[in-house]
Amino acid sequence: MFNKIFLKKIISLGVCSSTLLILSTGSVFARDNEVRFELTDNPGSWFDTGTSIAGNRSIAVAKPGVRVKFSGSSNTVHTRTSVIYPTGAANMPFNTEPRKGGDDVTLTTPGLYVFTCSIHPYMFGAVIVDDPKTSGLDLGSSISIINGITVPTSSDLATRLLRAFFIATNPANWQDYASNKPWHVTYPDVDVRVDAGVVNLPAVLNSRYGNDIPLAAIKNPEIPAVGEVWVATQFETTSGKSKPGTVSAIDGSTWQVTRKVALPSINMNNAHNMWTDKDQTVIYATQWFDSKLTVYDRETGKLIRNVSVGESPAHVMTLTDSDRLHITNNGDTRSDSVMELAPLATEVLGRVNIGRGNAHAHWMSHDGKTMVTPNVFSDDSTQYNFHTNSIDAITKVGGSFSHPIATGMMPDASKYYVANLLDSTIAVVNMDTHQVTKHINLIKDYDPVAGTISGPVGALPIQTPVSPDGKHMVTANMLTDSITIVDTSTDEVVAMLPCDPGCHGVQYGAKQGGGYYAYVANKFSNRLQVVDPDPNGDGNPSDARIAGTVALFAASTTQKDDAIKGNPGMGGQGILPIPVVYNGWVQNLPAAWSNQLTPAQRNPID
Repeated sequence: MFNKIFLKKIISLGVCSSTLLILSTGSVFARDNEVRFELTDNPGSWFDTGTSIAGNRSIAVAKPGVRVKFSGSSNTVHTRTSVIYPTGAANMPFNTEPRKGGDDVTLTTPGLYVFTCSIHPYMFGAVIVDDPKTSGLDLGSSISIINGITVPTSSDLATRLLRAFFIATNPANWQDYASNKPWHVTYPDVDVRVDAGVVNLPAVLNSRYGNDIPLAAIKNPEIPAVGEVWVATQFETTSGKSKPGTVSAIDGSTWQVTRKVALPSINMNNAHNMWTDKDQTVIYATQWFDSKLTVYDRETGKLIRNVSVGESPAHVMTLTDSDRLHITNNGDTRSDSVMELAPLATEVLGRVNIGRGNAHAHWMSHDGKTMVTPNVFSDDSTQYNFHTNSIDAITKVGGSFSHPIATGMMPDASKYYVANLLDSTIAVVNMDTHQVTKHINLIKDYDPVAGTISGPVGALPIQTPVSPDGKHMVTANMLTDSITIVDTSTDEVVAMLPCDPGCHGVQYGAKQGGGYYAYVANKFSNRLQVVDPDPNGDGNPSDARIAGTVALFAASTTQKDDAIKGNPGMGGQGILPIPVVYNGWVQNLPAAWSNQLTPAQRNPID
């Protein structure tokens, strides 16, 4: 076990400064007590100090009064947001507008501060403000989350958040199913001061959550899928690019990765979410850390065009009646932050005014009439009417800093759902009255202090689509590494399934012979989980199960347009099963795709 003096000599190497000053106590701090974070596009080191502490380039230790300076070399805008801070700390919460330029904040209260980007909420940087007169690095007696939740630093929620930080900011801590090694998470071997006293950090985290955990073998589902599954493996790096991100194609009949699309000619940057045209011939992919929508050929992976759309384009979908595209610009604060493009993205048609900026994962209705958007910064959601080209309603869906991030819609457009990331709730909105009828509390059966779980739980929910037949909804939950299943007839959580770290992307596709799979991808692992939400076909999703898993790293037969360099198959986020089988789209499929579906899949609702 390291003592505090030795620890500070080690950990202060991660404090960005040209010169170090040895204090009389023997502790080491940065000259002028300054910490510098550079915001980058690089996986794991998005908040980069320039040096590594236990494999993490995003953590620093300083004394009270430290000036934290943020700069950026990223291709897009970011916020600097204090998602976690010591309760009652001065100058908190800290939250900037999206921009590329620099910001700074002074931290005076000892304790743990974690910063993120509200546009890209898995980006993290941390500063521990330590009182040199105390034993152990000061994490504070309690922490507050920006949405108002306060818990002791020894609590399960606090330690879960700390563990998530160390996993997210160190690629060596990601679950690598290609390695055939147990999953090992490295933590700084330090003593920390929390509300319960001084404890050894890795000892506590290892005791609570385990370590050197054997990874289960990849086991493909027994029943094949119809068509293909495309996954944005956003953190995978290739030799011909300076920016990360590939898109991986999986053959649904063999469950093998058949193609990796990196598009080095345009230096494709952090491919995030995808959709396709009515003929299922092209892939539309957003570059989340840039300002581009990429269009490439589904069969060959060849680039067709690269279109400028706006800052941090997040999700893309088409209208069922016209095949026009709509892209949410997650980094755009303007009220007309949704871009409209002609079919095949041949031209930008204009901007759609949703009354708010910073929309993320939107959804379209089956009849091409309605779009719903989650508006990340304003804690509300917009229902937009394309038939009248006007806003039907803007509905409050969460509390302050609830961070609404994704939507899902019933196939008959009767209601839609909004995932509130930081509230860990899903708002249910009636599309006729525009009223929230319920908040599904995903953590009501979770004790944030003791960590006990008495029912299905999902903390930090993100993507949450509704099944094509409207019977269930699958939600990925990033903090609890869980998948929750909601019965849409009751809007109750009926099941919980395990997930990998950074549980994120969800989308439905057709299962051969009838029914559907829900595919779930994870930011910090390289496998895809295949959920069968209704194994016996009785319409009741309470018996949902993991039907199998699929490797996202390349095989020897995988076709590639660039050599894989690092993070193989990592960063699973957006998912696109082809053919698209949601109501409205499925009825317009070409015969070659439609003929592979059952009558019930071709017409998922009456």
